[in-house]
Amino acid sequence: MRTVKDLLANKPQAFNIIGPGVKVIDALSMLNSVDLSYLVVMDGGDYKGIFCERDYTRNVILKGRNSSTSSVKDVMTIDLPIVHLNETVEHCMHKMISHKTRYLLAYDADKFAGVITIHDLLRQVIMNRELVFDNATAAKLLEHEEKGKVF
Repeated sequence: MRTVKDLLANKPQAFNIIGPGVKVIDALSMLNSVDLSYLVVMDGGDYKGIFCERDYTRNVILKGRNSSTSSVKDVMTIDLPIVHLNETVEHCMHKMISHKTRYLLAYDADKFAGVITIHDLLRQVIMNRELVFDNATAAKLLEHEEKGKVF
């Protein structure tokens, strides 16, 4: 079975990194330019948190904060579940479901290794759809994927 290490090996080098002192408005601009739903907040080489679209809606808009004056460190998510490189994709799915999250932090011993997203897991399911879905459903997924309707 595929592991966290396998998932990370198939992901491109992280380019969605931002500092904790960056203003939220600039983080939103970066989110738009990288076309992803999250940014990894790093200070030096140390992982500090994740800034995602949900953080913006819940911690800026709904709390009446200003995007131009608030910093990412004031609104980011810092309490995401952790997985290790040897853990399976199935374990990741269970962890996401039980924690009701879209992101998991991957660690190699005590060193931050990357982020596993719900989309990473869904891609695995689709790549291995013959093990998960019957032939008719797998064919429909493949058809939608080829038309660009999946992800």
